[in-house]
Amino acid sequence: MDLNYVLRAKKFRAKKSLGQNFLVDSKVIEFISDFASENDEILEIGPGLGFVTEQLVERAKKVVALEIDKDAIAILEKNLSSKNNFYLFEKDILKTNIDELPFENEKIKVIANIPYYITSPILVHLLGEIDELKHKNRSRISEIVLMVQLEVAKRIVADESSQNKEYGQLSILSQMFAEPKIIKIVPKSSFMPSPKVDSALVHFEIKNEPKVEITRLLKRTVKAIFMARRKNIKNSLSNAGFVEIEKALNKANIDKTQRGEKLSIFDIQKLALALEEDN
Repeated sequence: MDLNYVLRAKKFRAKKSLGQNFLVDSKVIEFISDFASENDEILEIGPGLGFVTEQLVERAKKVVALEIDKDAIAILEKNLSSKNNFYLFEKDILKTNIDELPFENEKIKVIANIPYYITSPILVHLLGEIDELKHKNRSRISEIVLMVQLEVAKRIVADESSQNKEYGQLSILSQMFAEPKIIKIVPKSSFMPSPKVDSALVHFEIKNEPKVEITRLLKRTVKAIFMARRKNIKNSLSNAGFVEIEKALNKANIDKTQRGEKLSIFDIQKLALALEEDN
């Protein structure tokens, strides 16, 4: 840990209600900052005390930061107001679209050390829902670097071969229009105050096309499959109100006794397409 960052973090009273855990590990801060280059425009969500921000403004063409904590905003303004490529807004990312912000580049990068309890809502806001072929925010993003709980990171990158029930709706959402990868494990000791669990940095490369063709019942099928993990696929679909289930399963060449979490995103798409005939 960097002593300067630790001392600065200790002077600030972190707010549990906002899920504040400030990154004080200089090596991790540098690792994150290296994703910015001189022509990049960066959206930083939740800059906090500005430890990562201070590095980003030295590397990027422009940094636009969104923060909701007035005390943190006062510190950011004091320390970074002299930087002419830094723009700070008191805004909630969940209520803000990228088009509302002063970006010039067609594509931007997003860097975020967010409160962990809103990881899923933020991903939906940035990437869109599973079945959103067109999404304003996603269309403006080239890459996302996101700090999340390690267990959540494993869920984001999981597939049907993963263990420990990691594969689910969050996996499908994260992978429909992006290629997520865990790029660094970050121990809890890297933060002040220290959280109870380790974290991970996940890098999302945004794609222009969805991983599979989006069909009318895809989102509903995904939800049905993962809402009842212990049930076989036939019972999961029945509980969700689908009809002619065996017919669809046969057409998609899926065993009716199989559990849904063992289906790949490609299998789920075939099943959703088969279900369309009678639902």
